[in-house]
Amino acid sequence: MTSMTTHSPRPSGAYGSPDAAQPSVPERPRGRLRTGFGLIGPRHGRHVLSADQLDSLALPIGDDGVVVGVDAEGQPAVLGLNRPTPYDVVLIGSLWTAQVLALRAAATGARVAVETGRPQSWMQMVHAMGGGQNGMAVYDVGRVPPQGASAGNPVLVVRDCGMRPPRGRVVAGPWQAVLTLLPYLSPVAPRLMRQARLVGVQRVSPDEAAEIGRTLALPRADMDSLPTLADGVTLWCADRDRQYVMTQPTDAETGLLGTPRRMD
Repeated sequence: MTSMTTHSPRPSGAYGSPDAAQPSVPERPRGRLRTGFGLIGPRHGRHVLSADQLDSLALPIGDDGVVVGVDAEGQPAVLGLNRPTPYDVVLIGSLWTAQVLALRAAATGARVAVETGRPQSWMQMVHAMGGGQNGMAVYDVGRVPPQGASAGNPVLVVRDCGMRPPRGRVVAGPWQAVLTLLPYLSPVAPRLMRQARLVGVQRVSPDEAAEIGRTLALPRADMDSLPTLADGVTLWCADRDRQYVMTQPTDAETGLLGTPRRMD
């Protein structure tokens, strides 16, 4: 499993060094008339780096993805779904959270294919996004066609197939992530969690929390917290990394999906 990252947005204009040399602008001769069009705008020194300072230049590459919420410090929690390698995600939680993730994945340019036994729960989203013309389509269980994912055309497959999802015809692959939604813990959940690169857990019963804790080797404090999580809070687990994330809907998401809830 690969960890999810958090970061603060990089301030604009942070490509140069504040200590870089700022050459002065030659003074314009007094009395000289400007013959071009428009007014004379402000004049600033150029942003310049010396050869010795180039090694300090850094760009935020490889830290993009879907903002799934904020962490305990209020920083954005980002999930990189679009990857050149297969990426399986299991979410033991609510339909609401899965739908928010699907909306945000589509907003990043990914196509979303939903495999579900309750298409009526997803059609409102499809209609809101233009009737399937803007990156989201809904299929019956076992009827998802090959998606043709590529670097320029990434895909997220959401499997909303109940407690015992059958093995999918369309699996994770390069540039094609699969998110499997389980409303509660089921007999197949431990196998799916062990195979996944990332597991998200929302509020569950104490017995379910104990089983999940054994499967994911969670510390006792995390196991004890699972039955008390608020609506919209998810514990994301990847390898030895764990992170609590609060998913906060935008106004548009609230208008379409309502407020966060664990029960559907």
